[in-house]
Amino acid sequence: MKDMIVGQFQYTVKELLVRNKSILDLITKFQDSGGRVNRGIVKSVTQCGCVKVNAKKQSYPDGADFDEIRTLMETHLDGELCENCRDLIERDIGRNMFYLTSICNTLDLNLYDIIIKEFDRIKMLGKYNLR
Repeated sequence: MKDMIVGQFQYTVKELLVRNKSILDLITKFQDSGGRVNRGIVKSVTQCGCVKVNAKKQSYPDGADFDEIRTLMETHLDGELCENCRDLIERDIGRNMFYLTSICNTLDLNLYDIIIKEFDRIKMLGKYNLR
C-alpha cells in the first residue's frame, strides 16, 4: 500500500509539473525549497518561540558502546512546534518533496526504489551507518 502512495505521488507530480521542467530549474527550486524548510525552523525559534535551541558540545564517555552513545546524543531542541509552525514547516517539506520527486522523474528514477534501496542499506549496515 505504501509503495502505491509513493508511486501515485510520483505520477501526480509528473502530471502537475508544467513550468520549471528544466533540470536546472528543478535543482534550484529543490535547493530553494530546502532553504525554506530551514527558514521555517529558524522562524519557529526566533519569531514564534515555540521551540528553543539549547546547543552545546555533544559528549559521551570514552569506551561508551553504541546504544549508550545513542541515548546520550541530544537534539538541542526544547519545546514543541506550535500548530502554526508545524503546518508551515510541513508545507515547506511537502514542497521540497515535490521538487525532489520532479528531479527523480526528469532523471527517470523511481522514488520508491530509491527509498527501498536506502532502507536496505541502512538496515544492512545498522549501527555502522552512522550519520
